[in-house]
Amino acid sequence: MIAFSEKLIEKLSGAQRVVFLTGSGISAESGIPTFRGNEGLWKNFRPEELANFKAFIKNPARVWEWYQFRRDIILSAKPNAGHLAIREFEKFFPSVTVVTQNVDNLHRLAGSSNILELHGNIMKNYCIRCSKRYDFQTFENSLSSPKCECGGLIRPDVVWFGENLNESVFAEAEDTVASADIVFVAGSSNIVYPAALLPQHAVNNGVYTVEINIERSELSGVLDEVLLGPSGTVIPELIKKIAGQK
Repeated sequence: MIAFSEKLIEKLSGAQRVVFLTGSGISAESGIPTFRGNEGLWKNFRPEELANFKAFIKNPARVWEWYQFRRDIILSAKPNAGHLAIREFEKFFPSVTVVTQNVDNLHRLAGSSNILELHGNIMKNYCIRCSKRYDFQTFENSLSSPKCECGGLIRPDVVWFGENLNESVFAEAEDTVASADIVFVAGSSNIVYPAALLPQHAVNNGVYTVEINIERSELSGVLDEVLLGPSGTVIPELIKKIAGQK
């Protein structure tokens, strides 16, 4: 049983707008690796060598095969208790927004209604020539890169190294965080920028901030509270506490 502070429960009792900032830690609890370890065929490649536009143009088949490999792992994963508990927050608060660094689509599968995907979604794709969408389409042959009907290469709709985040998505995330009553930072190391600016943005706007993580991060000292533990344990316990008081 996790002991939640009286201050946190008080803040939640009067909250209207709740925001979750989620990182790779919550996905790891669903068995999705960070792809920086020894992944067999890909152990001799660094993500930086594959997840960038120049690499894609130079060898689109290899980059596409890597992303199909990643998709296959993600497609076999399921939302965990943390994802599902975040969805449950919508039963008790008028506004619940998920701002995620993850590209794995698990928050959508869990049923969350309002999601801002800072780094895109690995299940979405588009043509680099005409911008036609190929979202949630399965391409059977992962050994060759698919092409659009216009002849252009189709790429995953994710943010690669050297690319900027979608400005409108990030601006909406900033506004959402600044206007929240409480912000939870779940499963994030808080070292990937500019996403790592969002918790500090909440602090600067006087928003109550709570970190949920298996260990303290670089921003732990500036946030209001730190709850140590897996998201899949802490968030379900918190929603039980909230449900018991509603």
